[in-house]
Amino acid sequence: MEDLGKLSILLAAAVIAIPLFRWLRMGPVLGYLAAGLVIGPGGLGLIDDVAAIQHFAEFGVVLLLFVIGLELQPTRLWALRRAVFGVGSAQVLLVTALLGGLAMLFGQGFGAAFVIGFGLALASTPLVLQTLVERGHMKSQHGRAAFGILLFQDIAVLPVLAVLPLLGATAAGETGGGANASGGAGGSVWMEIAKLVGVFALLIGGGRLLLRPALRLVAKSRVPEVFTAAALLTVIGTALLVNLVGLSMALGAFLAGVMLADSEFRHQLEADIEPFKGLLLGLFFIAVGMGANVGLLASAPLQVLFVTVTMLVVKVLAQAALGTMTGLNRASSWQLGLALATGGEFAFVLFGIAAREHLLPQQTADLLVLAVTLSMVAGPLLSAAWDAGLGQLLAPEPVRPFDEIDAVTERDNRVIIAGFGRFGQIVARVLATRGIPFTALDANQTQVDFVRGFGSQVYYGDASRLDLLRSAGTEHAEVFVLAIDDVDASVHTAELLAQHFPKVEVFARARNRQHAFRLMDAGVRHVMRETYLSSLETTRDVLEALGFSPATAEATVQRFREHDERTLAAQYAIKDDEDKLKATTKEAAEQLRKLFESDPG
Repeated sequence: MEDLGKLSILLAAAVIAIPLFRWLRMGPVLGYLAAGLVIGPGGLGLIDDVAAIQHFAEFGVVLLLFVIGLELQPTRLWALRRAVFGVGSAQVLLVTALLGGLAMLFGQGFGAAFVIGFGLALASTPLVLQTLVERGHMKSQHGRAAFGILLFQDIAVLPVLAVLPLLGATAAGETGGGANASGGAGGSVWMEIAKLVGVFALLIGGGRLLLRPALRLVAKSRVPEVFTAAALLTVIGTALLVNLVGLSMALGAFLAGVMLADSEFRHQLEADIEPFKGLLLGLFFIAVGMGANVGLLASAPLQVLFVTVTMLVVKVLAQAALGTMTGLNRASSWQLGLALATGGEFAFVLFGIAAREHLLPQQTADLLVLAVTLSMVAGPLLSAAWDAGLGQLLAPEPVRPFDEIDAVTERDNRVIIAGFGRFGQIVARVLATRGIPFTALDANQTQVDFVRGFGSQVYYGDASRLDLLRSAGTEHAEVFVLAIDDVDASVHTAELLAQHFPKVEVFARARNRQHAFRLMDAGVRHVMRETYLSSLETTRDVLEALGFSPATAEATVQRFREHDERTLAAQYAIKDDEDKLKATTKEAAEQLRKLFESDPG
């Protein structure tokens, strides 16, 4: 009962804080942090067992790294290489050097200074991206640059997580002194590197040979709950395997995601993991807020403010200068600096591990965590200040997107085909001949295996699920081809598209008239009944075989099609009255007969 009581407090805090901060346009991450501050030991003291909650909540970061790995396809990384590896690496190196150098000036050793500089150089991916989306700046110069930098930071944090134990071992060797200590540290470093290489090889080889075939077997069971369990088992299993050799669980999850990034399960895995990731990541932020040593604000307020303000000022100035050097205009450069000024969620993980490995004193780690927390509160406020008038001091920014990033987005998401049977495959083949890439989804794993055998890129997943539609990038698509066999699933998908993605143009296949009516109820304007056109084509050939001229046969079929489509539109208004439908069908047939009698040509 006690555990249920704590869970109720956590859920209640989130339910109250998140809508409030959404209303204040400050983002859910700040809401979670604030909720943790209020209910934690530094606030109302409703929950005091922070360590246990933090230990469990860190799995949210593991799931986040898995999803990031799923999104890192080699083709996407190559197209974004300048924004990610060029600008991103420059930002990490520059800010790490500046903040790490300041840390060394205040007496920190090289290893500790590196961790401090790197940890503070990171920005919060969910916080920054959400702020950019809310302000409509994702396609701006600074928005695209920020996206590339955040992507590189997500990649760069992984090797740092892996080498933190090595830095801790080296630091322990230095403090122990003597040849034996140094030799032990050196041996430990090489042993850890050997473990890292071995685990990488095992994961990559095992993933290719075992993981995908296992997921195919599970998918063929057609039981969604079992596939969700398999997705979680994949993340947990790889994370535990890596953790057994002393490396970061987040690193293992990331590798698992990368292994599956080009697989047919990518979108379904992301959709299944997303609810758990969102919930546990929210719990992680609440735990961070609870664990923040608020007492430092009372005992050492000047220290806290100095670290926070110094971090913000250095990051804004350095990133603005970097933006100018990489070709951004003046306003975009300043906005880039402000957007990435906040600390990031990975800093909490880095500083926590650094304290555990005795690379940082616990008091220093607490100070840094509190400074990062305060910076995450200040970040959205800085963006609001820019909108309120600070931006008017500089030239207005033209919205000029980076071509290579937009090309990737449009190329991946222009068309989505849901249902890859005979109907969907024909559409896909024609699109392919015109060089128009598409994302294809099908809920039948056997069909996915068969079609992939012919070289088609189709993903396993139930398109009638909203989370899968989002994972597949429906919000960026121009056209959605709805070709699902199951009538109820088809209609439900159409309803989701109308409610959540109203801008996408939907072209739907209907099994019969009643299916067409239900799709029209869901707001679909382009409905094509299956076999309808092929039946008309056959009818035209039959008329020619009976002696009609090609022109007369074509005109007859065209008249029938126009009349039938008018009848379908008229019957839509009375679709629920079976007697009226029968009457109008007979009436339409009689009208058509009279039409051809009066004008047989």
